[in-house]
Amino acid sequence: MPPSRGGSPPTDDPPGDGGPEAASFIAESAAELALLARRHKLGVLVRLLEMAKMEAEERVRLRSKRKLS
Repeated sequence: MPPSRGGSPPTDDPPGDGGPEAASFIAESAAELALLARRHKLGVLVRLLEMAKMEAEERVRLRSKRKLS
């Protein structure tokens, strides 16, 4: 498939709508990777992965908040 105008391949997801399932998966994966990085004393990676986890959790939280409204 050719890339879309934005340079990324097209998906079935609406533009700008990171699905809650994807965000939840990313949060869980980032948490596990942060534990692994911490175990191996990779401090910068720990911080980056924790930030990614927090961002993904925030997306899930905001998405669920919108559904309640």
